[in-house]
Amino acid sequence: MEELFVCPECGSENVEVIRERGRELTLRCNDCGHVWHVTLPKFRKVPLIVSKHERSFKSEAELPEGEEIKVGDIVETEDDEVRITGIELEGDKRVNKAKVEEVKTLWGESLTYPKVIKVSIYLPKGITQAFKVKVPRSEEFVVGEVIEVGGYTFRVEKIKTERKMLHHGKARADEIVAIMGHQIPKARARRSLEIYRGYDEES
Repeated sequence: MEELFVCPECGSENVEVIRERGRELTLRCNDCGHVWHVTLPKFRKVPLIVSKHERSFKSEAELPEGEEIKVGDIVETEDDEVRITGIELEGDKRVNKAKVEEVKTLWGESLTYPKVIKVSIYLPKGITQAFKVKVPRSEEFVVGEVIEVGGYTFRVEKIKTERKMLHHGKARADEIVAIMGHQIPKARARRSLEIYRGYDEES
């Protein structure tokens, strides 16, 4: 993990390490010449279970001891960016936040994997057509827009996020769990969504 140092005198980031002894560093600012010392935090490798929709993979996160980690934090691994969704302590106790050195296992969701969203399309005679679609996490959905999925065109009437149900407004795919609406057979769709076929099919 690369450290970024800022000169405490002039605020410059043009800083070089002139001496290194374990976690003790001596730094010099190349702009104003100020010299100072810092002690790097001790890092701890914590087991991390990364979810990519229905599949989970073992990984680990390198985190500074003494720091607090909480659900919702984003950590980096060697090959992924992960949002923490669960924290497990000894004795299988689940908490929302903890000191890094107290953590037995972290659970998280990969942010480099597309978001998978449930889609429910209400058809005539009380029939519901259900799909799962995959979309970029930054994509936005708006209540009222017309979308096509699997040959069905429908208007979005409700968006269920991780925290609430939206009957108006918009949300990013990253926080959406499901979208719902009635079929509009002859309407022109604003866009078409790709059906999710399962992790093995996507790999």
